[in-house]
Amino acid sequence: MKTIKLYFRFLAVHLKTAMAYKGSFILSCIGQLLITTNVFLGVKFLLDRFGSVGGYRLPELTLCYSVILLSCSLAECFGRGFDAFPRILSGAQFDRILVRPRGIIFQILCQDMKPSVISRAAQGVVMLVYGITAGAVHWTIGKALTLAAMVLCGSVLFFGLFLLYAALCFFTMEGLEVMNIFTDGAREYGKYPFGIYGKGVLWITTLIVPLALVQYWPLQYLLDRGPWQYGLLPMLSLLFLIPVCAFWKFGVAHYRSTGS
Repeated sequence: MKTIKLYFRFLAVHLKTAMAYKGSFILSCIGQLLITTNVFLGVKFLLDRFGSVGGYRLPELTLCYSVILLSCSLAECFGRGFDAFPRILSGAQFDRILVRPRGIIFQILCQDMKPSVISRAAQGVVMLVYGITAGAVHWTIGKALTLAAMVLCGSVLFFGLFLLYAALCFFTMEGLEVMNIFTDGAREYGKYPFGIYGKGVLWITTLIVPLALVQYWPLQYLLDRGPWQYGLLPMLSLLFLIPVCAFWKFGVAHYRSTGS
């Protein structure tokens, strides 16, 4: 409980720091909104011309994209410290983290927070509300719980990807841009159900990096295109954290200071 209170105190400090320059903070929020809005407008214009993509109409694609956008934004808002992990290693800041009494992951999370991403999360909420009320889904209690699991498990999954990115830095000493395919990239190509991109992509996002387990497969259940068992798959995606956490511990155990 004390750790949670301390974390929110750090969050308040980062928010006050960002608000010290209100103009810059507002412009950063607008910039975050423009990036994702531009992506969604591309979908809207495409549907205006063709009506549907792969059998999906605008309300269905809005629901699909809002899940990925909201999940990624929540994970990015609170787990941004892992994005700065290469700088932490190269500056020998990790040495100080190791000797402090608090948990390693907790300290890294508090190193860097990005309050401006909240605007993107708010956009995700607005899109999610539209997708829910647009009539694409005949809602039941089971489907409502599935949608909640898609967002929550998706946030945890993206957090796991950020943790994997940081763990790889123990061996490369710098960030691997290839990981952006599954973080920032997933936010971009998640505007469509992953099945649209072909069986190869769907296979990768189901069995290797299980993004489809929190988007494509449960979406089929919501749209009555698949069995109710698909609604349980978001929970299965959490198994991805087991090898990621094991790899993180392996990286910490083999850490060697840069001597900076």
